[in-house]
Amino acid sequence: MSKLSAATIERGRGEDEGDLAARQTSEGDAATAPVMARIRLLMIISGLTTFVAIAAVLVVIGYRVFRAGNNGLPSAESIITLPKGARVVANAVAGDSLVVTVDIAGATEIRTFDLKTLKETGRVRFVPAP
Repeated sequence: MSKLSAATIERGRGEDEGDLAARQTSEGDAATAPVMARIRLLMIISGLTTFVAIAAVLVVIGYRVFRAGNNGLPSAESIITLPKGARVVANAVAGDSLVVTVDIAGATEIRTFDLKTLKETGRVRFVPAP
């Protein structure tokens, strides 16, 4: 034993400690590997969900922007003619229809128009009984 040099002793001790450290590291890696794999999977799922949500919001915004350019409403130049002496009593918007109540010589009439084209879609007359 006296013939062993100090470097050999140090080298031998270092190898034993290195083997021990390597085993501890490999045991630690083996224990944390499934946990890290699960964390990676959850991060991927979270990232994909966020990406899909942002894409959906952008698609809705784009759809509304491109659709807003042509909403199909009539221009302010549209003219609807009424009989002579008639007067508009009331008007309202109901869904896609414009409802106009007109008084024509004592008789009440309700006319409905398509809101997009302003074409007449219906007419109801109320006349007094004789």
